[in-house]
Amino acid sequence: MKQFDIIATSAMGLESIVAKEVRDLGYDCQVENGKITYKGDQSAIARSNLWLRSADRVKIKVAEFKAYSFDELFEKTKALNWEDYLSADVEFPVSGKSVKSKLYSVPDCQAIVKKAIVDRLKSKYKQVSWFAETGPLFKIEVSILKDVVTLTIDTSGAGLHKRGYRTGQGEAPLKETLAAALIMLTNWKADKPFIDPFCGSGTIPIEAALIGQNIAPGFNREFVSETWSWMDSKVWDEARIEAEDLADYDQYLDITGCDIDHRMVDIAKANSFEAGLGDLIEFKQMQVRDISTRKEYGVIVGNPPYGERLGEKKAVEQMYREMGQAFKKLDTWSVYMITSNPDFEQHYGKPATKKRKLFNGFIRADLYQYWGKRPPRQPQGE
Repeated sequence: MKQFDIIATSAMGLESIVAKEVRDLGYDCQVENGKITYKGDQSAIARSNLWLRSADRVKIKVAEFKAYSFDELFEKTKALNWEDYLSADVEFPVSGKSVKSKLYSVPDCQAIVKKAIVDRLKSKYKQVSWFAETGPLFKIEVSILKDVVTLTIDTSGAGLHKRGYRTGQGEAPLKETLAAALIMLTNWKADKPFIDPFCGSGTIPIEAALIGQNIAPGFNREFVSETWSWMDSKVWDEARIEAEDLADYDQYLDITGCDIDHRMVDIAKANSFEAGLGDLIEFKQMQVRDISTRKEYGVIVGNPPYGERLGEKKAVEQMYREMGQAFKKLDTWSVYMITSNPDFEQHYGKPATKKRKLFNGFIRADLYQYWGKRPPRQPQGE
Protein backbone atom coordinates (compact mmCIF):
# COMPACT_ATOMS: atom_id res chain seq x y z
CA MET A 1 0.00 0.00 0.00
CA LYS A 2 1.23 3.52 -0.80
CA GLN A 3 3.07 5.27 2.03
CA PHE A 4 2.27 8.90 2.80
CA ASP A 5 4.19 11.55 4.70
CA ILE A 6 1.75 12.33 7.51
CA ILE A 7 1.74 15.36 9.80
CA ALA A 8 -0.25 15.46 13.05
CA THR A 9 -0.46 19.11 14.07
CA SER A 10 -0.29 20.03 17.73
CA ALA A 11 -0.87 22.98 20.03
CA MET A 12 2.32 24.49 21.46
CA GLY A 13 3.54 22.49 24.43
CA LEU A 14 1.62 19.32 23.58
CA GLU A 15 4.01 17.91 20.94
CA SER A 16 5.42 15.20 23.24
CA ILE A 17 1.89 14.03 24.16
CA VAL A 18 0.85 13.78 20.48
CA ALA A 19 4.14 12.00 19.65
CA LYS A 20 3.50 9.39 22.36
CA GLU A 21 0.01 8.81 20.95
CA VAL A 22 1.43 8.36 17.43
CA ARG A 23 4.01 5.87 18.72
CA ASP A 24 1.30 4.03 20.68
CA LEU A 25 -0.51 3.57 17.34
CA GLY A 26 2.66 1.88 16.05
CA TYR A 27 4.30 4.62 13.96
CA ASP A 28 7.84 5.98 14.38
CA CYS A 29 7.76 9.77 14.36
CA GLN A 30 9.81 12.95 14.53
CA VAL A 31 8.82 15.92 16.68
CA GLU A 32 9.06 19.54 15.57
CA ASN A 33 7.44 22.75 16.79
CA GLY A 34 3.69 22.29 16.46
CA LYS A 35 3.88 19.12 14.39
CA ILE A 36 4.68 15.43 14.54
CA THR A 37 5.73 13.78 11.26
CA TYR A 38 5.60 10.09 10.36
CA LYS A 39 5.02 7.72 7.45
CA GLY A 40 1.95 5.56 7.02
CA ASP A 41 -0.58 4.11 4.58
CA GLN A 42 -4.32 4.80 4.21
CA SER A 43 -4.95 2.82 7.38
CA ALA A 44 -2.59 5.17 9.28
CA ILE A 45 -4.61 8.17 8.07
CA ALA A 46 -7.88 6.62 9.24
CA ARG A 47 -6.51 5.35 12.57
CA SER A 48 -4.76 8.65 13.34
CA ASN A 49 -7.98 10.60 12.81
CA LEU A 50 -9.98 8.19 14.94
CA TRP A 51 -7.50 7.79 17.80
CA LEU A 52 -5.37 10.92 18.31
CA ARG A 53 -6.84 12.61 21.37
CA SER A 54 -4.50 15.59 21.68
CA ALA A 55 -3.64 16.40 18.02
CA ASP A 56 -5.38 19.25 16.16
CA ARG A 57 -5.44 17.77 12.64
CA VAL A 58 -3.98 15.01 10.48
CA LYS A 59 -2.49 16.18 7.17
CA ILE A 60 -0.76 14.59 4.18
CA LYS A 61 2.47 16.34 3.23
CA VAL A 62 2.52 16.52 -0.59
CA ALA A 63 5.91 18.23 -0.87
CA GLU A 64 8.51 20.44 0.79
CA PHE A 65 10.91 22.71 -1.11
CA LYS A 66 12.63 26.10 -1.00
CA ALA A 67 11.18 29.03 -2.94
CA TYR A 68 12.50 32.58 -3.10
CA SER A 69 10.29 33.90 -5.93
CA PHE A 70 6.69 33.53 -7.09
CA ASP A 71 7.94 31.90 -10.32
CA GLU A 72 9.81 29.29 -8.31
CA LEU A 73 6.74 28.65 -6.14
CA PHE A 74 4.58 28.24 -9.27
CA GLU A 75 6.92 25.92 -11.18
CA LYS A 76 7.77 23.67 -8.22
CA THR A 77 4.08 23.35 -7.27
CA LYS A 78 3.06 22.60 -10.86
CA ALA A 79 5.73 19.87 -11.13
CA LEU A 80 4.04 17.80 -8.39
CA ASN A 81 1.77 14.81 -9.08
CA TRP A 82 -1.47 16.48 -7.96
CA GLU A 83 -3.46 14.05 -10.12
CA ASP A 84 -2.51 11.31 -7.61
CA TYR A 85 -4.76 13.07 -5.09
CA LEU A 86 -7.19 15.29 -7.01
CA SER A 87 -9.73 14.11 -9.59
CA ALA A 88 -11.10 16.56 -12.16
CA ASP A 89 -14.22 17.52 -10.16
CA VAL A 90 -12.83 18.08 -6.65
CA GLU A 91 -13.18 21.29 -4.65
CA PHE A 92 -9.77 22.46 -3.49
CA PRO A 93 -9.55 25.78 -1.63
CA VAL A 94 -6.01 26.89 -0.78
CA SER A 95 -5.20 28.53 2.55
CA GLY A 96 -1.79 29.80 3.56
CA LYS A 97 0.64 31.27 6.05
CA SER A 98 4.12 32.74 5.75
CA VAL A 99 6.69 33.43 8.48
CA LYS A 100 10.15 35.01 8.03
CA SER A 101 10.14 34.40 4.26
CA LYS A 102 10.76 36.40 1.08
CA LEU A 103 7.32 35.38 -0.16
CA TYR A 104 5.40 37.13 2.59
CA SER A 105 2.14 37.98 0.78
CA VAL A 106 -0.15 35.10 1.78
CA PRO A 107 -3.00 35.94 -0.67
CA ASP A 108 -0.50 35.95 -3.57
CA CYS A 109 1.02 32.63 -2.45
CA GLN A 110 -2.45 31.06 -2.20
CA ALA A 111 -3.42 32.30 -5.68
CA ILE A 112 -0.16 31.09 -7.24
CA VAL A 113 -0.43 27.60 -5.69
CA LYS A 114 -4.06 27.37 -6.84
CA LYS A 115 -3.16 28.39 -10.41
CA ALA A 116 -0.21 25.96 -10.50
CA ILE A 117 -2.42 23.04 -9.43
CA VAL A 118 -5.10 24.03 -11.97
CA ASP A 119 -2.51 24.17 -14.76
CA ARG A 120 -1.16 20.76 -13.74
CA LEU A 121 -4.62 19.17 -13.64
CA LYS A 122 -5.65 20.78 -16.96
CA SER A 123 -2.67 19.19 -18.68
CA LYS A 124 -3.30 15.81 -17.03
CA TYR A 125 -7.07 15.69 -17.55
CA LYS A 126 -6.93 17.40 -20.99
CA GLN A 127 -9.38 19.98 -19.72
CA VAL A 128 -9.50 23.42 -21.31
CA SER A 129 -12.01 25.21 -19.11
CA TRP A 130 -11.83 26.06 -15.38
CA PHE A 131 -12.69 23.28 -12.96
CA ALA A 132 -16.27 23.22 -11.65
CA GLU A 133 -15.18 22.04 -8.17
CA THR A 134 -18.46 20.26 -7.42
CA GLY A 135 -16.89 17.07 -6.02
CA PRO A 136 -15.29 16.08 -2.68
CA LEU A 137 -13.39 18.67 -0.62
CA PHE A 138 -9.57 18.76 -0.43
CA LYS A 139 -8.31 21.57 1.80
CA ILE A 140 -4.81 22.47 0.64
CA GLU A 141 -2.42 24.61 2.68
CA VAL A 142 0.74 26.41 1.56
CA SER A 143 2.89 27.06 4.61
CA ILE A 144 6.18 28.97 4.22
CA LEU A 145 8.71 29.15 7.05
CA LYS A 146 12.13 30.71 6.42
CA ASP A 147 11.63 30.27 2.63
CA VAL A 148 10.81 26.53 2.98
CA VAL A 149 7.42 25.76 1.41
CA THR A 150 5.33 22.89 2.78
CA LEU A 151 2.24 21.86 0.80
CA THR A 152 -0.30 19.76 2.68
CA ILE A 153 -3.81 18.31 2.31
CA ASP A 154 -6.02 18.18 5.40
CA THR A 155 -7.51 14.71 5.99
CA SER A 156 -9.59 15.61 9.05
CA GLY A 157 -12.06 18.29 7.94
CA ALA A 158 -13.35 19.85 11.15
CA GLY A 159 -10.56 20.00 13.74
CA LEU A 160 -10.04 16.85 15.81
CA HIS A 161 -11.26 18.67 18.93
CA LYS A 162 -14.76 18.50 17.42
CA ARG A 163 -15.64 15.08 18.80
CA GLY A 164 -19.34 15.40 18.02
CA TYR A 165 -20.70 15.28 21.57
CA ARG A 166 -20.94 18.98 22.44
CA THR A 167 -24.63 19.95 22.54
CA GLY A 168 -23.91 23.11 24.52
CA GLN A 169 -21.00 24.99 26.09
CA GLY A 170 -20.11 27.80 28.45
CA GLU A 171 -18.37 31.11 27.78
CA ALA A 172 -14.80 29.84 27.55
CA PRO A 173 -14.88 26.10 26.85
CA LEU A 174 -11.66 24.12 27.06
CA LYS A 175 -10.78 22.44 23.77
CA GLU A 176 -11.36 18.69 23.92
CA THR A 177 -7.80 18.07 22.65
CA LEU A 178 -6.28 20.11 25.50
CA ALA A 179 -8.60 18.46 28.05
CA ALA A 180 -7.44 15.02 26.91
CA ALA A 181 -3.78 16.14 27.07
CA LEU A 182 -4.23 17.43 30.64
CA ILE A 183 -5.52 14.00 31.70
CA MET A 184 -2.70 12.20 29.86
CA LEU A 185 -0.18 14.39 31.75
CA THR A 186 -1.45 13.01 35.08
CA ASN A 187 -0.87 9.66 36.78
CA TRP A 188 -4.59 8.78 36.52
CA LYS A 189 -5.66 5.26 35.61
CA ALA A 190 -9.23 4.04 35.11
CA ASP A 191 -9.31 2.27 38.48
CA LYS A 192 -8.69 5.53 40.41
CA PRO A 193 -11.33 8.12 41.38
CA PHE A 194 -11.28 11.34 39.33
CA ILE A 195 -12.75 14.78 40.06
CA ASP A 196 -13.04 17.96 37.98
CA PRO A 197 -14.13 20.76 40.36
CA PHE A 198 -14.76 23.27 37.51
CA CYS A 199 -16.36 20.99 34.94
CA GLY A 200 -18.26 23.62 32.93
CA SER A 201 -19.81 21.80 29.98
CA GLY A 202 -18.16 18.54 31.07
CA THR A 203 -15.21 18.38 28.69
CA ILE A 204 -12.55 17.09 31.13
CA PRO A 205 -14.74 14.38 32.79
CA ILE A 206 -16.02 13.23 29.35
CA GLU A 207 -12.48 12.99 27.96
CA ALA A 208 -11.44 11.09 31.11
CA ALA A 209 -14.27 8.59 30.58
CA LEU A 210 -13.27 8.11 26.91
CA ILE A 211 -9.67 7.48 28.00
CA GLY A 212 -10.78 5.24 30.89
CA GLN A 213 -12.82 2.97 28.62
CA ASN A 214 -10.31 3.25 25.73
CA ILE A 215 -12.97 4.70 23.41
CA ALA A 216 -11.54 6.30 20.24
CA PRO A 217 -12.26 10.06 20.45
CA GLY A 218 -13.29 10.17 16.77
CA PHE A 219 -15.83 7.32 17.03
CA ASN A 220 -18.80 9.71 16.96
CA ARG A 221 -17.95 11.83 13.90
CA GLU A 222 -16.98 11.82 10.22
CA PHE A 223 -13.78 12.96 8.48
CA VAL A 224 -13.37 14.73 5.14
CA SER A 225 -11.03 12.02 3.75
CA GLU A 226 -13.87 9.48 4.01
CA THR A 227 -15.37 11.19 0.92
CA TRP A 228 -12.23 10.80 -1.22
CA SER A 229 -12.49 8.33 -4.09
CA TRP A 230 -8.98 6.93 -3.61
CA MET A 231 -9.43 6.35 0.14
CA ASP A 232 -10.74 2.80 0.31
CA SER A 233 -13.98 2.72 2.35
CA LYS A 234 -12.89 -0.71 3.62
CA VAL A 235 -9.95 0.99 5.35
CA TRP A 236 -12.34 3.19 7.34
CA ASP A 237 -14.62 0.23 8.11
CA GLU A 238 -11.67 -1.77 9.43
CA ALA A 239 -10.39 1.16 11.51
CA ARG A 240 -13.83 1.61 13.08
CA ILE A 241 -14.17 -2.12 13.78
CA GLU A 242 -10.74 -2.05 15.45
CA ALA A 243 -11.86 0.92 17.60
CA GLU A 244 -15.04 -0.91 18.60
CA ASP A 245 -13.08 -4.06 19.48
CA LEU A 246 -10.57 -2.14 21.61
CA ALA A 247 -13.17 -0.20 23.61
CA ASP A 248 -13.62 -1.52 27.16
CA TYR A 249 -17.24 -0.63 27.87
CA ASP A 250 -17.25 -2.80 31.01
CA GLN A 251 -14.49 -0.81 32.74
CA TYR A 252 -15.98 0.69 35.92
CA LEU A 253 -15.26 4.41 36.30
CA ASP A 254 -15.49 6.72 39.31
CA ILE A 255 -15.56 10.17 37.65
CA THR A 256 -17.22 13.28 39.11
CA GLY A 257 -17.67 16.72 37.56
CA CYS A 258 -18.68 19.68 39.75
CA ASP A 259 -19.61 23.24 38.86
CA ILE A 260 -20.99 26.19 40.80
CA ASP A 261 -23.55 26.88 38.00
CA HIS A 262 -26.49 24.44 37.82
CA ARG A 263 -27.05 25.37 34.13
CA MET A 264 -23.55 24.17 33.27
CA VAL A 265 -24.19 20.93 35.19
CA ASP A 266 -27.28 20.33 33.02
CA ILE A 267 -25.27 21.02 29.83
CA ALA A 268 -22.48 18.67 31.02
CA LYS A 269 -25.03 15.89 31.60
CA ALA A 270 -26.49 16.40 28.10
CA ASN A 271 -23.01 16.32 26.53
CA SER A 272 -22.15 13.15 28.45
CA PHE A 273 -25.26 11.40 27.13
CA GLU A 274 -24.47 12.63 23.59
CA ALA A 275 -21.01 11.05 23.95
CA GLY A 276 -22.71 7.74 24.73
CA LEU A 277 -21.45 7.76 28.31
CA GLY A 278 -24.89 7.97 29.91
CA ASP A 279 -24.72 7.72 33.69
CA LEU A 280 -21.00 6.81 33.82
CA ILE A 281 -20.09 10.30 35.08
CA GLU A 282 -21.65 11.94 38.13
CA PHE A 283 -22.24 15.68 37.74
CA LYS A 284 -23.02 17.85 40.79
CA GLN A 285 -23.64 21.51 41.48
CA MET A 286 -20.99 22.35 44.07
CA GLN A 287 -18.43 24.99 45.05
CA VAL A 288 -14.80 23.93 45.14
CA ARG A 289 -14.49 24.75 48.88
CA ASP A 290 -17.15 22.10 49.65
CA ILE A 291 -15.36 19.24 47.88
CA SER A 292 -14.42 16.45 50.27
CA THR A 293 -14.15 12.68 49.98
CA ARG A 294 -13.08 9.64 51.99
CA LYS A 295 -11.74 7.99 48.87
CA GLU A 296 -7.97 7.85 48.48
CA TYR A 297 -5.28 8.06 45.77
CA GLY A 298 -7.48 9.88 43.28
CA VAL A 299 -6.74 12.60 40.75
CA ILE A 300 -8.20 16.11 40.52
CA VAL A 301 -7.90 17.97 37.21
CA GLY A 302 -9.35 21.44 36.72
CA ASN A 303 -9.46 24.51 34.52
CA PRO A 304 -10.49 27.12 37.10
CA PRO A 305 -11.36 30.74 36.28
CA TYR A 306 -8.15 32.70 35.66
CA GLY A 307 -9.34 36.07 36.99
CA GLU A 308 -8.21 37.92 33.87
CA ARG A 309 -11.26 40.18 33.70
CA LEU A 310 -11.36 43.41 35.69
CA GLY A 311 -13.20 42.95 38.96
CA GLU A 312 -12.87 39.14 38.95
CA LYS A 313 -9.29 38.91 40.18
CA LYS A 314 -9.94 39.23 43.94
CA ALA A 315 -12.84 36.74 43.91
CA VAL A 316 -10.80 34.24 41.90
CA GLU A 317 -7.79 34.56 44.22
CA GLN A 318 -10.06 34.00 47.23
CA MET A 319 -11.42 30.89 45.50
CA TYR A 320 -7.83 29.64 44.94
CA ARG A 321 -7.22 30.03 48.71
CA GLU A 322 -10.42 28.10 49.52
CA MET A 323 -9.40 25.38 47.04
CA GLY A 324 -5.98 25.03 48.73
CA GLN A 325 -7.68 24.67 52.13
CA ALA A 326 -10.18 22.07 50.85
CA PHE A 327 -7.56 19.98 49.05
CA LYS A 328 -5.07 20.09 51.95
CA LYS A 329 -7.12 17.29 53.57
CA LEU A 330 -6.82 15.11 50.45
CA ASP A 331 -3.12 14.35 50.91
CA THR A 332 -3.21 11.08 48.92
CA TRP A 333 -4.79 12.83 45.91
CA SER A 334 -2.81 14.39 43.06
CA VAL A 335 -4.02 17.81 41.90
CA TYR A 336 -3.49 19.33 38.43
CA MET A 337 -4.71 22.89 37.75
CA ILE A 338 -4.22 24.93 34.58
CA THR A 339 -4.32 28.71 34.95
CA SER A 340 -2.66 31.83 33.56
CA ASN A 341 -2.58 33.43 37.03
CA PRO A 342 1.15 33.78 37.86
CA ASP A 343 0.45 33.91 41.63
CA PHE A 344 -1.57 30.68 41.75
CA GLU A 345 0.84 28.84 44.10
CA GLN A 346 0.90 31.77 46.54
CA HIS A 347 -2.91 31.84 46.81
CA TYR A 348 -3.26 28.03 46.81
CA GLY A 349 -0.85 28.02 49.73
CA LYS A 350 1.68 25.52 48.46
CA PRO A 351 4.41 25.37 45.78
CA ALA A 352 3.68 22.92 42.96
CA THR A 353 5.63 19.67 42.70
CA LYS A 354 6.11 20.52 39.04
CA LYS A 355 4.97 23.19 36.55
CA ARG A 356 4.47 22.80 32.81
CA LYS A 357 4.03 25.65 30.34
CA LEU A 358 0.99 25.26 28.07
CA PHE A 359 -1.34 27.37 25.95
CA ASN A 360 -5.11 27.43 26.43
CA GLY A 361 -5.99 28.80 22.99
CA PHE A 362 -3.83 31.92 22.78
CA ILE A 363 -3.56 32.31 26.55
CA ARG A 364 -0.17 31.37 28.01
CA ALA A 365 -0.88 29.20 31.05
CA ASP A 366 0.84 26.82 33.45
CA LEU A 367 -0.23 23.37 34.56
CA TYR A 368 0.43 23.30 38.33
CA GLN A 369 1.01 19.71 39.46
CA TYR A 370 0.72 18.62 43.09
CA TRP A 371 1.58 14.95 43.50
CA GLY A 372 -0.16 13.09 46.31
CA LYS A 373 1.29 10.37 48.54
CA ARG A 374 1.87 7.05 46.85
CA PRO A 375 -0.16 4.04 47.93
CA PRO A 376 1.79 1.60 50.14
CA ARG A 377 3.49 -1.17 48.19
CA GLN A 378 1.73 -4.48 48.33
CA PRO A 379 3.85 -7.23 49.93
CA GLN A 380 5.14 -9.75 47.43
CA GLY A 381 3.32 -13.08 47.38
CA GLU A 382 5.08 -16.27 48.39
